[in-house]
Amino acid sequence: MSAQIQIDGLRVEVEGKEILTGLDLIVKQGETHALMGPNGSGKSTLAYAIAGHPAYEVTGGSILFDGEDVTEMAPDERAQVGLFLAMQYPTEIPGVSMTNFLRTAVNATREEDLPVREFMTNLRAGMADLKMDDSFLSRNVNEGFSGGEKKRFEILQMAMLEPRIAVLDETDSGLDVDALKVVSTGVNQLAGPDLGILLITHYTRILNYITPDHVHVMTGGRIVKTGGADLAEVLEEEGYEQFS
Repeated sequence: MSAQIQIDGLRVEVEGKEILTGLDLIVKQGETHALMGPNGSGKSTLAYAIAGHPAYEVTGGSILFDGEDVTEMAPDERAQVGLFLAMQYPTEIPGVSMTNFLRTAVNATREEDLPVREFMTNLRAGMADLKMDDSFLSRNVNEGFSGGEKKRFEILQMAMLEPRIAVLDETDSGLDVDALKVVSTGVNQLAGPDLGILLITHYTRILNYITPDHVHVMTGGRIVKTGGADLAEVLEEEGYEQFS
């Protein structure tokens, strides 16, 4: 049976202000969902709530993964069961090489450490897919990276960690067309029966390269409309005002 994340009546507060107001959503392995909405609708709040960010307080509802309530799990525990978040604004980690960071992360999500040779083979293959040259192996995590390089590294992490459900928070933000194509190709290569994707975006342009199975419109902290890929075309033409 494939894994799924099931969100029921989720309410989340940030600094005492309610952002999510009773959100329902199910994402299964093998499906790609696009979550769209205007700025301030709560999209990123949902992403961080799924990942377990401590600043985002769940005040109601539940997040079930494989039938287990994960709302009390620490972020690393959620990663171990197969959840992944690609952040909109990846942070720099001075003094920690990309290779050491990834090796530590990969081994933390496995029962046994991955042999070094196998790890490096997988890492180089993932970097090649994302057009990242070998100089990145010794560079510190996101330090001095361009916006596009940071987003490629997020997708590289996803490739290496092999999650069952991945949340991509505004992966397209700040990317030029060439970087967008590379990142989208990386996502498409990973998509398949073993990975469910929740792609959070404000604009429809990334959907020119990644075709979702389902599109959801979010306003006011909840999902107000769900449809197929053609719903994104409606949003491109008519905007979000009709849902406000």
